[in-house]
Amino acid sequence: MHTRLLGLLAFLLVAVSVLPAIAQQSGPSPSDQGGGPSAQGGQAPAAAPAQQPPPSTPPTWSAGPIDFSGAVDGYYSYNFQHPADRTNRLYNFNIPAQQFGLDLVEFGIAHSPDPIGGEIDLGFGQAFKTVGATDLGDNGFNQYVRQAFVSIKPAKAKGFELDFGKFVTSAGAEVIESYTNWNYSHSLLFAWAIPYFHFGVRTSWPMGKHLTGGFQLVNGWNNLVDNNSGKTIGPNVTITYSKWTWVIDYYGGPENPDTNKGWRSLFDTTLTLTPSSKASVYLNYDYGQNRNVNGAGTATTNSATWKGFAGALRVQAAPKVAFVGRGEWFNDTDGFNTGVAQQVKEVTFTGEYKIIEGLLWRGEYRHDWSDQPFFLDHTPPVCIGALTTCVVTPFGVGNSKHQNTLTFAVIAFFGPKR
Repeated sequence: MHTRLLGLLAFLLVAVSVLPAIAQQSGPSPSDQGGGPSAQGGQAPAAAPAQQPPPSTPPTWSAGPIDFSGAVDGYYSYNFQHPADRTNRLYNFNIPAQQFGLDLVEFGIAHSPDPIGGEIDLGFGQAFKTVGATDLGDNGFNQYVRQAFVSIKPAKAKGFELDFGKFVTSAGAEVIESYTNWNYSHSLLFAWAIPYFHFGVRTSWPMGKHLTGGFQLVNGWNNLVDNNSGKTIGPNVTITYSKWTWVIDYYGGPENPDTNKGWRSLFDTTLTLTPSSKASVYLNYDYGQNRNVNGAGTATTNSATWKGFAGALRVQAAPKVAFVGRGEWFNDTDGFNTGVAQQVKEVTFTGEYKIIEGLLWRGEYRHDWSDQPFFLDHTPPVCIGALTTCVVTPFGVGNSKHQNTLTFAVIAFFGPKR
């Protein structure tokens, strides 16, 4: 089995390497170089985390002061374990296995504050379905809205900006759209350690040439309508120099439903290094804790903790070809996030080819393993009665300690001027 996996991985990497020669395309434009840190459109104003740079600057669609953006992301995923429920466990977006899948279709419209602006991003697909499912208080149109906020940036406020509405979290080393990240599949930390979005107020204020501070006051984690009367605070700071960016985020507040007892806190930090135009590295660490996990009406002070570390290296092997390696360790000490107390690790190798400006092909091999039998293999579902009703083994109950997947994706995207 391991020999076959290594052979497939070698084939994948070789195939990506020779694609440019087969295509025989002309040299790239400067925007095809990639590899350097840049701000991602749609994130927090100036205090946004130094999340990974887009593979290239997408084609621009703008009409006067209005900027348009969008993406279509589709893939095929093969799971070597042939799981009975045909899903990739621990994945958050490209979940369906042994089939073609639609990660997302997205369209956005934005206007930079002058001094008033705003942004709204709409879409559907597995990514939107997953993010929407985390909001237990609103399963309506909200599930199709990634972000919707109004911005205020007073002319004489020295760069200060305030946003109000729904916006993506500032925590983490990745974002929802896969083409903006280095790897195709999202990391364990992005999927299980941090929130996806918030609703409330966020601010950003440059405090010098290399320092930007920000503060958020939001309902909580992944909810448009708050699940209690408490609020979550989120201070953050970004330190930027020529070849590195360091982002520090904190979120803290009562997050247990129908009670303000118990405090959920998250410390998240990401260091992005760009020693040259052909190589970039990021290091991401998360530590989270939730107290009074038994919820409302209890006097317990028990708590659940989770922590993890991720690192990735991106190499621009040729103007249109890049390779990325990522490794992670995630300790869900009390099973608060994954449903099972376990330590999980994963390694991912991604090959990328830029077909044309705004069109990417990616091939990816990923290996996940746990110290608990969390994953599923080809064992048939459990049947009840006279074999007339079968139920698939529930999430968190598995019969294998590892999982291997191979994914191929094509992503088309365009964006505003940068």
